[in-house]
Amino acid sequence: MIITLKDGSKKQYPDGIKVMDIALDISEGLARVALGAKIDGKVVEMNAVVDKDCTLELLTFKDEEGRKIYRHTCSHVLAQAMKSIYPTVKLAIGPAIDNGFYYDFDFKTAITMEELGKVEDEMKKIIKANYPLERFELPRAEAIKLMKEYGEDYKVELINDLPKDAVISFYKQGDFVDLCAGPHLPSTGYIKAFKLTSLTGAYWRGNEHNKMLSRVYGTCFDKKSDLTDYLTALEEAKKRDHNKLGREMGIFMTDENIGQGLPLLMPKGAKLMQTLVRFVEDEEERRGYVRTKTPFMAKSNLYKISGHWDHYLDGMFVIGDEKKDDEVFALRPMTCPFQYTIYNNGLKSYRDLPIRYGETSTLFRNEASGEMHGLIRVRQFTISEGHIICTPSQLEQEFMGAIDLINYMLACTGLKDDVTYRFSRWDPNDTDKYINDPEKWEEAENTMRQILDHIGLDYTEAIGEAAFYGPKLDIQIKNVHGKEDTIITVQVDMFLAENFDMSYIDENGEKQRPYIIHRTSIGCYERTIALMIEKFAGAFPLWVAPTQVKVLCLTDRTKELSENIANQLRAMGIRTEVDARSETVGYKIRAAQMEKIPYMLIIGDKEAEEGVVAVRRRGEGDLGKMKLEEFTARVLKEVADKRLD
Repeated sequence: MIITLKDGSKKQYPDGIKVMDIALDISEGLARVALGAKIDGKVVEMNAVVDKDCTLELLTFKDEEGRKIYRHTCSHVLAQAMKSIYPTVKLAIGPAIDNGFYYDFDFKTAITMEELGKVEDEMKKIIKANYPLERFELPRAEAIKLMKEYGEDYKVELINDLPKDAVISFYKQGDFVDLCAGPHLPSTGYIKAFKLTSLTGAYWRGNEHNKMLSRVYGTCFDKKSDLTDYLTALEEAKKRDHNKLGREMGIFMTDENIGQGLPLLMPKGAKLMQTLVRFVEDEEERRGYVRTKTPFMAKSNLYKISGHWDHYLDGMFVIGDEKKDDEVFALRPMTCPFQYTIYNNGLKSYRDLPIRYGETSTLFRNEASGEMHGLIRVRQFTISEGHIICTPSQLEQEFMGAIDLINYMLACTGLKDDVTYRFSRWDPNDTDKYINDPEKWEEAENTMRQILDHIGLDYTEAIGEAAFYGPKLDIQIKNVHGKEDTIITVQVDMFLAENFDMSYIDENGEKQRPYIIHRTSIGCYERTIALMIEKFAGAFPLWVAPTQVKVLCLTDRTKELSENIANQLRAMGIRTEVDARSETVGYKIRAAQMEKIPYMLIIGDKEAEEGVVAVRRRGEGDLGKMKLEEFTARVLKEVADKRLD
């Protein structure tokens, strides 16, 4: 049997050799750090048997697949520790995630964060015991019987939902058994450093109609120093968490009487939103967009034409009951069908295209309550939504124009270097989720891939992440905790023009269907604000800061002058406040620093007498004295340049 190794070298081994033995033959040092392997691209355990010619790559913690094996095993150690301390706890699921692992538990009496310390101690005992992880398989009936004997109702449900031909496997470590597909580490002793980081609630299977479980998060590394570095970074992330910092800064709040996912933007947050909206609308109009303003709701008829009623109903807020009411309405989850209706108001020629519609849209989506998070995931939000209706020959140029606008917005908000690109495609094996026309899907995806390649974007592909009406480019970004979300999308749609009977007359006088590009330019404003809070730790760039200048009045004698200076700045569009409290200058400076104000102007008797202002800049300190005209020119240039520092 010939094994081809990662470096291209080939070695002969006897049939039936274990991966671990191959690793030991290559290097004893490598064998000690190898966590798993890939055989012809398939991830396997170190105990896997090789019985044919193949290519083999050993996986360490440096490899994503190796880290996943390591973290998944750590979740099993967590589950074993929980069962040891709380024998009546029921196990749900425990996967590896990007920055560690978690496990969901159903306790008779919910535990607290304070109890996680003793769970960690028990995990350390399990790791020290170095239990081997032994895989075994059972027929479905025996698997169900075993889990019932252990009282694991959630595992029984998972087994019942597996395909009939599925292999049902378990892993045993010590006296602990768990349903799992694997792969895992050879033994628990491989785990070198871990920490349980948080305890939250999570609905079983993410469904708010199911029971709320206790989710314990943890992280783990193969070196204690890396764990220490990660935990330090995690503490820094908590300081930047918009859900904490945004509330402390008075940007937004929530109220249980209003409901989850319905944040209240306070004056600072509203000013942030207004500044961004005005900026986006002005820039879009410079690029040829025309504005629309459409209703927040519509009859169900409209959503049936668009396909939302068939493919997106669970995500919509419906008003009325079709069985009882003559008219049933729904709050809009998207603006598409409204702008298509505007397009259809009058015959269009190829000379009219492209038409670029833009709207600052308030949208409503019935997100699961367990998914709500600050401003990042909400049920009512505002989006820079737009649709470009064009001929097939205009598609690539318009798509590139949409990307250029997006890149400009990302650069101005400071988020450009933090995003990745994902080409989201349909899943031909799950056609219920989509408008089912394989030929059109193939055409749309091939067209979009050609455009993305021509632009030169570095993107990944994701099957099953497309919109129900077309493939899309998802621009992805992570929050401070490493959770990835979509911030902006661009979609190619070859379906809905047919649904809405949209057309134009071409050069030959023939009726044709247009192509449609769905796009946002800055995405959801609430999510963008959240990410900017985290990016800048609340110290917003001058151009977007809710308060750009704070005038610090030192005496009652300079109060009128301070107000006059503030009024002059406001007249030039510079957002200015006055602090005329009877406090020391040091106190006022510290207060402005806590508010993360970009500029401070200090006005005392001396400044009044000399006709100047004393200037302090966030992060730079005292800039000295200057004439007000000099200061305003400086500020206005910074705003115009959209400086980020």
